Amino acid sequence: MIVHPAIEQYLNQFAPLPHPVLAKMAEYAKSCDFPIVGPLVGRLLYLLIEYGHVHTVLECGSGFGYSALWMALALPENGNITCIEYDRANIDRAKKYFDQAGVLHKVTFLNGNALDIVPTLPGTYDFIMNDVEKSQYPDLLPLLISRLRVGGLLVTDNVLWKGEVIANNREGNAAYVHQYNQMLYQENALFTTMLPLRDGLSLSIKLQRGEPDIA
Repeated sequence: MIVHPAIEQYLNQFAPLPHPVLAKMAEYAKSCDFPIVGPLVGRLLYLLIEYGHVHTVLECGSGFGYSALWMALALPENGNITCIEYDRANIDRAKKYFDQAGVLHKVTFLNGNALDIVPTLPGTYDFIMNDVEKSQYPDLLPLLISRLRVGGLLVTDNVLWKGEVIANNREGNAAYVHQYNQMLYQENALFTTMLPLRDGLSLSIKLQRGEPDIA
């Protein structure tokens, strides 16, 4: 990860969890080496949703719901998060965690590939979290922009990809992520910044000008 482990440990001591189910989920992730955003990114997502008075969230690549639960806890009672996940077993596990946390009523799960599902979604969202397979990042970006309302926020995980994005001979996921990062900054419809938190996080607000023409 990008943040020095000692710094991350220092920051974590100040970060109590808003619900004990999150600790259960972290334990499960550790037991099976399942990648999750962790509590520091989780708190940032929570903060952004609270600050932005967000009501509608789209998450692409939800896994078993760790980051989605952070966001659902921050949403108002009439808020909703739509979670796209290709693995049915992950969705079933996520539903159990959401139920235990008392926020199952705030979530809608869609099983499948985000590239196929996002174009079929009606309307736009206040907030979009992107954490799909990195090879899909470049192709998915214009679809996500089309589903983000003006003034809405797109957050993307792993934009520094273990630091490999700075290499001259980028290959595999590092190459896809680097291409995606370039697209973010070149996109007229977005204003983007990146945070060296965990594995890198980008924040992109959708502007009124330069909206892409997406069918």
